[in-house]
Formats: sequence, structure tokens, C-alpha cells
Amino acid sequence: GRHSMLPRHVQRLGRDWIAHWNGSQILTLNSPVSSCMRWAGHYPWASFPLPVPVDFSANWRLPPFFGPWRQFQNSNWQLDNFTQSSCFHLPNPSMKSEGEEPLTKKRRLSGQHDTLTPEEETNVSNQKEASCVSVAQNEEKQSRRKGTVKRHWEYFCQHSRTMKIFENKETDQSNTESEAKFDFTVMSYNILSQNLLEDNSHLYKHCRQRLLIWTYRFPNILQEIKQLDADVLCLQEVQEDHYRTEIKSSLESLGYHCEYKMRTGRKPDGCAICFKTSKFSLISSNPVEFFRHDIPLLDRDNVGLVLLLQPRFHCKTNAAICIANTHLLYNPRRGDIKLTQLAMLLAEIASVAPQKDGTFCPVIICGDFNSVPGSPLYRFIKEGKLNYEGLAIGKVSGQEQFPRGQRILPIPIWPKKLGISQNCVYEIKQQQKEENAGEKLKAAELDNTQEIVMASEKLSSKLQHHFKLSSVYSHYFPETGIPEVTTCHSRSAVTVDYIFYSAANDDTAAQSGAEDSFHGGLKLLGRLALLTEKDLWTVNGLPNENNSSDHLPLLAEFRLIER
Repeated sequence: GRHSMLPRHVQRLGRDWIAHWNGSQILTLNSPVSSCMRWAGHYPWASFPLPVPVDFSANWRLPPFFGPWRQFQNSNWQLDNFTQSSCFHLPNPSMKSEGEEPLTKKRRLSGQHDTLTPEEETNVSNQKEASCVSVAQNEEKQSRRKGTVKRHWEYFCQHSRTMKIFENKETDQSNTESEAKFDFTVMSYNILSQNLLEDNSHLYKHCRQRLLIWTYRFPNILQEIKQLDADVLCLQEVQEDHYRTEIKSSLESLGYHCEYKMRTGRKPDGCAICFKTSKFSLISSNPVEFFRHDIPLLDRDNVGLVLLLQPRFHCKTNAAICIANTHLLYNPRRGDIKLTQLAMLLAEIASVAPQKDGTFCPVIICGDFNSVPGSPLYRFIKEGKLNYEGLAIGKVSGQEQFPRGQRILPIPIWPKKLGISQNCVYEIKQQQKEENAGEKLKAAELDNTQEIVMASEKLSSKLQHHFKLSSVYSHYFPETGIPEVTTCHSRSAVTVDYIFYSAANDDTAAQSGAEDSFHGGLKLLGRLALLTEKDLWTVNGLPNENNSSDHLPLLAEFRLIER
């Protein structure tokens, strides 16, 4: 056959190889060599010079699939079958963008045959020649980025035009259809507070110490933010002194306006929402403190932040987008606190998001929820309801497979004086100052009625909220069922970070049941794919040499749909 000169175990790779062969040309020692071999694994586009006998033993190391050198030497492998411009390319499973995907992968996805057309062969040949010319540059870049796991961009809409991660975004102002659409990207990223890192050093025993120093970590984090270039950043564990001295100024130099809410008490970190001033203007900023000194249940210092943003584009109505960011309590055995903190955040969103016509503007909720997919807290966010009767406090977040705390959630979970109903909205406080005995008697009768109502509410174990939210991520890889992970350290590798959004009715990527009470909605155009635990441990987990947080950044692209 065509590859009869190759060992059988190399022939098996033939389906995924693209190679140029020219039997009429022979590679001799006197021939100038501009060739390369490339293949992708966890280290995409690692380049190796062609094995020329003169410097083969000194400069080239055989890839593992060639087996021992003796076996390779005894096989019928002949170097004179290569041409001066030949290159091997294995399809990269973690391409940066759709435009860089190998043609073989594109055909498989579209159900077409693997045979290359003449035009495609010409295109591939040109790509190979260009790649060979830049092999030295790639080797240099690869040496700098050693140990990087690439993440690819997944598209849900063919008309998505934002590819800012890997190329400059160009907007055609003359295209009226383009002007009528507003596309933007949102990132959620727990950047790992330095104080928390040092206080929980047992989680990072797998890391070299130099990688855990802030002066090493911050340039990496900032470079990641620059590269992903999101229009909105929702950051958690932003340490206050670092924010004040370098994070804020660095982000402002990139065109962001920053809003920040530090945790209450003595906790030195908080949440930040930063947005590109070229894309949005600020309508309102609404911090949420989950600590309440008068309510024993709410004795933790977590916070949230809710922004109402105005897109900078001409539209039929005064469109607005509500962006929320939070970091809920970690403690796996305090699901009662987690649910109450979530209810307080939802109540604030419900007070910020309503429009003049009574509908809600589109909502995006980002953050570290310290809860796993499928847990009761996660289902409450997505389904808009939760019956928690008989639910153990330690099972709310699903963080522990065998929770130690078996105490059952009380009914209701939080006291009446919190001022938030079971529908997760602020209750209207009616304060009447009575001046005569008759009015006071009337008020007393009203109070008795309210007590009866409260008693009936206590019997209700159902929580609800007004938002039908979809998750940007599906949490499992559909081909294998292997879980996605957003955080990975010495103790665990799970998903706890999310981007939830109110989907438009025509959003095919959303879960069923988009809420009709929203003003328009959001269409998910694409997302930056997550990784598996196995992927991350190939680069020694998180943090590592290139990823300086113990969380991965989540990134999604949306299109604002007007109703």
C-alpha cells in the first residue's frame, strides 16, 4: 500500500496524518533541511526537527510511539521517502479556534468523507510550508509555555463573529445586520487570594514553592485576562491590598471600569466586576453583604455584587443587562447558610433587574458557588424551585459524598426579620404609626392575621425564584461522560464555578423553559471548553507554571436578543 514502508504501528496512525511524499526526490546529507515533524497531545504543536543522520542522535529524541531505537532501525523506515519540504501534522485535539481546526476534524463533525479535495490538499500544503518556516519560533514559544493544556472554543451559533481570544475583533459598521446585534463575552474567574493560599497551604503540596508567590502568580493571571479579553470580568477572591495597589490599575489600563466589594469582618478579599467601557456604561452598582449581626444564622462574611449595565449600541429600547457575582460559603456542612446567602443575592437581583414594563432585563450570575452540579442548591438555581423538607444540611451543596452533618434543614430556613420571602424577593415593609386606640386595635388584629399567615408559611418547605436560568456549561463531556472540572488541587477536582444566564426563547444551547417574563434574553454563542481532572494532572494540577490559580477561568459569548 501507500505506507508499506512504514512499521505497522505507524501505519495505524495514517488516518490522522497528513503527509507529503515524493519518491522522485531523495533527502541526502547535502540537502538543506527545512523540514519538521509535528504532533499534538497535551503539548500541542510541539516541534521536532527532521531526523537527519548527521545530528540525529544529538538533537532529536524519538517520540514514544516509535518504540525502541533498535526496532525503529530494523524496520523498513526510509528517510529518502521524505522531501525537503515535507511535514507531518497530527490534528490538534485542543485547537484554539474553529478556524484552526484540521479539515479531517471538520469533516467528521459534519459527517462528510475524509477524502481531501484538490483545493483542500493545496490549502493543507500551504499551511504545512508556512508552519515549517516558523518552526524555530514555535519551538521557542513551546519552551516558554511548557506544560500548557490548551482549551478550545466551542460554538453554538454559526454566525458568532467574536473570536477575541485568538484574533482581533473587527466590526463592520456598514453592515446594518451586525449593528443590530450586540455580542459580548463574560468571564468568571476565582483568582485565588494570596492570603487564602497561604492559610490553606495543605491544598498546594503538589506545587513548587516559587509558583505560589504572588509576584510570580499575578503576571500569569493578568496575561490570562489579557489573552481571553472578555468584555465583562467577574472575579472572586480578589485580595483588597492587591486590588488597590496593582489589580485595579492594571485592568483600567486594559480599558475596564472596576467595581469591588470586599468581604465583611477581617476577611481581606472580595468580589470584583470589571467591564469594558467601550462596551458598557454603568447604571448602578449594588453590593450585597451576607453577614447580619442580628441574625445568628448569617454570621459569615461572604458577599455579592450586582451591577446593572447599559450596552453602548443603538437599539429600539433602553436595553440593560444585570450582572451578578458572588462567592458563597465553602463549609460543606452549612447548606442552610449557603441557601440563605443565595436567596439574598437573588432578592437583590430581583430588585435591580425589573424594567419599566414589569419584565426583567437579561440576567447573568457568575461565581464560585461551592456546590457541585446536580446538588439541591444547583437544582434550585436552574429549576427555580426547591422542596427542602427533610433535606440534610450537609447534602445541600453535594460537596461531600458522605456528609457528616445529618441535621435537617429547619422550616423556614431563615427568620422572618431577614425581610426576604420564600420566593427570594424583598418583602414590602409596612410601618404604620397608630395614634389612637381604635387604629391600634385594628393593627393588633392585623398582626394576629399576619401571625397566622406566618404559621402557614412555616409549614411550607418550598423555595422559589423568578428567574429561569440556564448554565453555560453542561458539566460532563458528552462523548465520554467524564466530568468537567473548574478547580483542581491536592484535595479535590470538581466543578464549583458557574455562569448562569437568562436565555432567550430561541437559544438552542439553553435548557428548556426560557422565562417569558424576561425582556428579550441572551443567546449563548460559544464557550471556552473546560478540562477533565486527568487533563489538569498532566500539568501537575492547579496552580501550575502557567495557570496561577487553583480555578480555571470560565468564558462565554452571548448575544443580546431584544423582544
